[in-house]
Amino acid sequence: MNKRSSRITRLETLSRLCRGDIVKMTTIAGSGHPAGSMSSIDIYLAVYTIARVSPETRDDPRRDRVVISHGHTSPGLYSCLARLKYFDVHDVVTTFRRADSPFEGHVVRNIPGIDWSTGNLGQGLSAGCGCALASRLRGYGYHTYVLMSDAEQAKGQVAEARRFADKYGLHDLTVVIDRNHFQISGRTEQVMPVNIKENYEADGWKVLEVSGHDFKMLIDALTAAQADQDHPYAIIAQTTMGHGVPFMENKEDYHGKVLSREECTRALAELDIEDDIDQLLKERTTRAVAPFVRTSIDYPGIKVGTPRLYSEKTHPRAAFGNALIDVAMLNPEGMIAVFDCDLAGSVKVQDFARKNPTCFFECGVSEHNAATMTGALSINGVASIWADFGVFALDEVYNQMRLNDINSTNCKIIATHLGYNVGPDGKTHQCIDYIGLLQNLFDFKLIIPADPNQADHVTRYILKQPGNFVVGLTRSKLPVVRYDSGGVLFDENYKYTYGTIDLIREGSDGVVLTYGSMVHEAMKAWEILKKAGITVRIYNVCSPLHLDKDIILEAAETGCIVTYEDHVVQSGLGGICADIIAENNVSVKFKKVGIQRYGGSADAEMLYTQAGIDAQGFVTVINDMIRTRSL
Repeated sequence: MNKRSSRITRLETLSRLCRGDIVKMTTIAGSGHPAGSMSSIDIYLAVYTIARVSPETRDDPRRDRVVISHGHTSPGLYSCLARLKYFDVHDVVTTFRRADSPFEGHVVRNIPGIDWSTGNLGQGLSAGCGCALASRLRGYGYHTYVLMSDAEQAKGQVAEARRFADKYGLHDLTVVIDRNHFQISGRTEQVMPVNIKENYEADGWKVLEVSGHDFKMLIDALTAAQADQDHPYAIIAQTTMGHGVPFMENKEDYHGKVLSREECTRALAELDIEDDIDQLLKERTTRAVAPFVRTSIDYPGIKVGTPRLYSEKTHPRAAFGNALIDVAMLNPEGMIAVFDCDLAGSVKVQDFARKNPTCFFECGVSEHNAATMTGALSINGVASIWADFGVFALDEVYNQMRLNDINSTNCKIIATHLGYNVGPDGKTHQCIDYIGLLQNLFDFKLIIPADPNQADHVTRYILKQPGNFVVGLTRSKLPVVRYDSGGVLFDENYKYTYGTIDLIREGSDGVVLTYGSMVHEAMKAWEILKKAGITVRIYNVCSPLHLDKDIILEAAETGCIVTYEDHVVQSGLGGICADIIAENNVSVKFKKVGIQRYGGSADAEMLYTQAGIDAQGFVTVINDMIRTRSL
């Protein structure tokens, strides 16, 4: 028997064993997706055999990448990896979907052999594009494989990623689609017809159609795709739902339904696999499985240079763009990448695009794809930035950012045009609710600079740090924040660290907590109040998700605390402050001042006045609080 025949014979043996593992682990767990896992298992085995990956190369940045988009077929993937010696097959079969087990219901990145946590269908190809870009930018030279379901081809994000891959010549990218023709609600042709082959071909891909249960055809197709340096490839693998167990085949019931104990016995008999379910069930509650430690490529060491100093009213987004260019010029090409969605001039990345064209990626109006690509690229050794309007970079792609959070990415999101400050663009573009969204993402950090100088400092800071950061910037120009004495507050000696709270003005009659453009409204109000003999302390809370409890306790000593923002008052800084006050039983007169309804199309000053949050309206609030403090 020659080497090729020997490989095929080995894969056929593993295929049968893996199907037994799938039946066992889903039956023991009492939940899971057995039939789809059984249609995908031969694809998994073929890809992990062809790809330059192994348990020994896990930490090698030059190894191939494999992204599983249809994460619900985790039983198939886990059994494949276990049989290929990534980990113990007994651990998987007995602890799948157990609370303390690393083998979750949908694939997660801490498992050896898995490069992206998925579960939300339609995002895998975008993640694959991000991986492929990293190979190009860093010169790693690896191939990226993305394994997908047929049902998710109906997702718009898949089309966004297809077009991006063709535009940027990601020829070391191969997609393999499990074409089993079934999804939860029935046949894919009835649930939502999709012209899979035609769509890929129309977007510049080469398409191969093979049997997904014929290892020779699968390996030949994968080898051809890997050898072609001129096109990305889509391999449509025709499979049978539940393949290998006749009574399960082509039955949508088994897509997300596990077998009964009797059905399990029957399935194992048909696979010629020992039925040891009763013994395995006893071990389920007692078998100890250590968690896997997620490995990752180190975040690049970025040189950030010296901040610029602005003395006149300037767009904070322009300060970001200038700082970005400064940093890019200090670092080797390929260490920093920037994504744009048709707004380069507005978000001030156009100069980076001109000076670093090979590291700038214009995605067009494809925000979901941009969000996921930024995340995937960022965990592969590239400092990854996506700049966009807040309604697109935050509100529109919350699901993608949630998956980035789960994947512990290093996204740098520059979200511009925030708050009522957006003004004439109107309510659809006034991003006023994102602080509440970001509170739900455990590892995202938010920074909202108060002026162009702080925006410069913050830009350089986030580019040096691993982790997920959102920098929120205004649409309009902002004056330079100065001390009451006239000196520049955020000068060359200023040192930003995450969580920094800046004292802007002194006062003893109350404390104002604010950020961004409202710092300047607060300073106007401070001047008016001072003339009336009232002084309030103003803090710039530029990291509202990291409000220091000690600041609140100290502020309470004045008897009055007011939060002041042009964002939704319930879920913004006001809500965060209210939680701290309530949780610490702080006795203080407290007021949240902010947005309570959508705005219209007018300049920011008019909108502030209409909402009662302009400087004069804020003065009225403070006066009322001071007057009624002792009542």
